[in-house]
Amino acid sequence: MNIILLGPPGAGKGTQARRLVDERGMTQLSTGDMLRDARTSGTNMGRKVAAVMDRGDLVTDEIVIGLIEEKLNGGVPGGVIFDGFPRTLAQADALGALLARKGTGLDAVIEMQVDDDALVQRITARSTCGDCGEVYNDVSKPIPSDGKCTNCGGTQFNRRSDDNEESLRTRLLAYYKLTSPLIGYYHAKGRLKSIDGLGEIGTVADEIANALA
Repeated sequence: MNIILLGPPGAGKGTQARRLVDERGMTQLSTGDMLRDARTSGTNMGRKVAAVMDRGDLVTDEIVIGLIEEKLNGGVPGGVIFDGFPRTLAQADALGALLARKGTGLDAVIEMQVDDDALVQRITARSTCGDCGEVYNDVSKPIPSDGKCTNCGGTQFNRRSDDNEESLRTRLLAYYKLTSPLIGYYHAKGRLKSIDGLGEIGTVADEIANALA
């Protein structure tokens, strides 16, 4: 099964992707992680990525698709979760063409719907474990009283410098401008399934499971 998790920054895509990896044996393909890994890999593609990033340029869609193809060539028996890609209609077309060449396709696109004001309140209270990336929230999921991450036992917690209202609303605007057209794109292809992305983590996970059933 191959799926896309689609939603604005802070909607909980990463958290739900990790649950799907643990529960279904899927492979999470995060654009940011792939670029960081490629940069230090020493492969031909990795050197190309490093050169682009060192110049301060944006990595092209062609490069990202190349990285995804490398991952698919390595085998993904449990299926793939695309996290952070595609972001534009051009990228969606390129991903569809790549999957078709591999004799596969997308089974579902899960749109995690959110209310902007509620999302801002949630994200400005967010922190993450510096070791494993587990997400905590001052209100709904505070850092344990012993100061240790429940997932890995780490004691280092971070807040993103751009997790403030002004920065978040700027990121939301960019998302709606560039990525929201994908909602209509995948709806027309019969792949879109929409859920409430602002529920409790377990409730959202159940909604995703129902959408994939």
